[in-house]
Amino acid sequence: MNSRTHRKSVRVAGILLLASQTAVFAQNIRFVRVTSKRVERTTQLPGEFYPFLSVQIHAKVPGYVEKVAVDRGSFVKKGDLLVQLSAPEMTARIAEAQAKLTSAESEQAQAEAQLAAAESTLTRMVEASKTPGAVAGNDIIQSQQQVAAERASLRSRQQTVESFKSNLQAQRDLAAYLRVTAPFDGVISTRYVHPGALVGPGSDAPLLQLDQISRLRLSVAVPEADLAAIATETKVEFKVPAHPNRTFSGILARPAYTLDVKTRTMPVELDVMNPQRLLAPGMYPSVLWPVERARASLFVPPASIVTTTERVFVIRNNHGRAQWVDVRRGSTAGDLVEVSGDLKAGDEIVEHATDEIRDGTPLPGSRK
Repeated sequence: MNSRTHRKSVRVAGILLLASQTAVFAQNIRFVRVTSKRVERTTQLPGEFYPFLSVQIHAKVPGYVEKVAVDRGSFVKKGDLLVQLSAPEMTARIAEAQAKLTSAESEQAQAEAQLAAAESTLTRMVEASKTPGAVAGNDIIQSQQQVAAERASLRSRQQTVESFKSNLQAQRDLAAYLRVTAPFDGVISTRYVHPGALVGPGSDAPLLQLDQISRLRLSVAVPEADLAAIATETKVEFKVPAHPNRTFSGILARPAYTLDVKTRTMPVELDVMNPQRLLAPGMYPSVLWPVERARASLFVPPASIVTTTERVFVIRNNHGRAQWVDVRRGSTAGDLVEVSGDLKAGDEIVEHATDEIRDGTPLPGSRK
């Protein structure tokens, strides 16, 4: 065999081999569609925890601190005694009000008896007057006037009793403020007084600081550019340095719906349940704020992306022929990869692509 014949045989064999490989590719090629969907990402924003309820406890009435039943770190329930005050002059006023009421009630009872006697006398006179000449008409008139006077006296005594009752109740209500109780469940975060201290409404000094920490407020300043994802009742995750291996979550509850003109941020509050007390007011969490992209992204299966030393591309079915389309990889969403390039949603691409499917190669096959 001469050299010319040998070269011709090699070329024919190569063509046959290439045709055979192309036929194999054509038999195995399947297609998928480029899909489009919106992607949410998160951005980290600093936040701060506050007690859900917080109050400084003040004395409503003047008195001396007799006993402090709690201290810093004490957990209390609503209605628990916090501080017992002492005010001897208040006890004296209650005793005086009680004595006045007792005296007024005695006078009322006497007036009731006098009225009953006057009414009884009038009744007898009226019965006796049925016998001609037994009772003078003037006597009946005087008896009627006496009954009217006794009734007026009784009404006066009754009003006096009611007044003294109100006064006594007011004194007792004031005395009840000597027992300073918890307005809600919480923890004593600060104690300001000790037994013997003189306190009262005229002083700005509080007795105690009470905070509710079983439920917390997480305050976040959200930049204007990241406000699109705001929707109440949205679950938002966050992390705290105290527990680096845990991710916590809260519910978006109270957006301010107005921006701070200086920082161009919107104050937002999340409600965070804290039954195990792992979180505390004053902590600075890193909030994983959800941010929705302005437009949808394109996604393809990872196997449809070809990566070589020179380029990254997918193979689009362009009217039955392979078309290499350069792309850039993005984020992963489940079993799909985000891509950007000269593609659009619905484009048909090779599902399992390889650079052996050359640009321009015919692409017979089945769609998936």
